Amino acid sequence: MMGYRRNASPETASPRIDFSFKISAFLLGWVLLTHGAYCRAEVTEAPSLPPICSAQCATPFGEVLGRSPRGVVAYSNCRAECVVPQSHEVDGTYTGLKWQCVEYARRWLLVNHGAVFGDVDIAADIWTKIDRLTKVADQSEIPLAARLNGSPEPPRRGDLLIYAKALYDTGHVAVVLGVDAARNLIRVGEQNFENDPWSGSNAREIAYIERAGRVWVLDPYLIGWKQVLR
Repeated sequence: MMGYRRNASPETASPRIDFSFKISAFLLGWVLLTHGAYCRAEVTEAPSLPPICSAQCATPFGEVLGRSPRGVVAYSNCRAECVVPQSHEVDGTYTGLKWQCVEYARRWLLVNHGAVFGDVDIAADIWTKIDRLTKVADQSEIPLAARLNGSPEPPRRGDLLIYAKALYDTGHVAVVLGVDAARNLIRVGEQNFENDPWSGSNAREIAYIERAGRVWVLDPYLIGWKQVLR
């Protein structure tokens, strides 16, 4: 706001900035300057993906592939060779690196059993190194039984299918979402296998046969299944 000396004639009046205006302008400028600097400091770019995670993807990294019957979402990892060093947590519980197969298995178990398994270097290590789940709420343990492919004990919902290291040089883990005994099919949920969108509420269906009291799941590289003992 501009003001003039009272009673001055138009010819002799000289403009002056009111003192209160100067203070207000100074304060406004200071707020805008510091607030603008603060906002700029808070703006950070999303971490960029490694080139191998953004080229020739079956489905772009991070896109939803499907949901299990209880709504556990599977996300695309682009391709098997992609590794993004970003961890994922659910309510403060670490589930793994985005969006590896192990991360999905842990997250499914957390949602359905309130439990997770410990650290492994690669998915194939689950077969030899993991023999129990730990409940998040009270740290109690749930044992896991190892059933070799060809076991008398058939896979059940919630079992973990474990694949040998020869697959992708890391192995693989998938979760049994259901068993169709009438059609001899197992329905599984997983991440980072083929990274294709799911058909319905499962990633794929795998056939099995029964011979002489033993069950064989017809999937290459499958070692067997880790069975949750309830």
